[in-house]
Amino acid sequence: MKRFVLMLCLLAAPAWAVEPDEVLSDPVLEQRARDISKGLRCLVCQNESIDESHASLAKDLRVLVRERLVAGDSDTQTVDFIVERYGEYVLLNPRASGSTLLLWAAGPLMLLLAGAIGFGYVRKRAGAKAPQEDALSVEEEARLRQILRE
Repeated sequence: MKRFVLMLCLLAAPAWAVEPDEVLSDPVLEQRARDISKGLRCLVCQNESIDESHASLAKDLRVLVRERLVAGDSDTQTVDFIVERYGEYVLLNPRASGSTLLLWAAGPLMLLLAGAIGFGYVRKRAGAKAPQEDALSVEEEARLRQILRE
């Protein structure tokens, strides 16, 4: 029984980040706020959503999301407002547009470029002729035979 209670406490731990004074009375708006909060990055904790973070900035962002929803903004308008204030970095899953497309494509493009350079190098090396040694002159051959006889 103790293990079961402990497991429930551990599973519910991220939900404890949202404090009771932040929770909206309307369950539909609260669920929308939670959904939006799960997609926003805590700027202090880096890779933790504001829904899970205990940082004071995360709390401020959660309150801001709820204020925007109560004011009548849609989910998209709320997210756009926060992105406008804090930049694209605040999104846990950045939008695929503009400079982020270049970032998304940079890894595969670099891999393809490295593969092409490696393929060209190997192909060039395979086609290269082996270095040939110059043949010995008549005097050099005679001297070599003399050295080997001794």
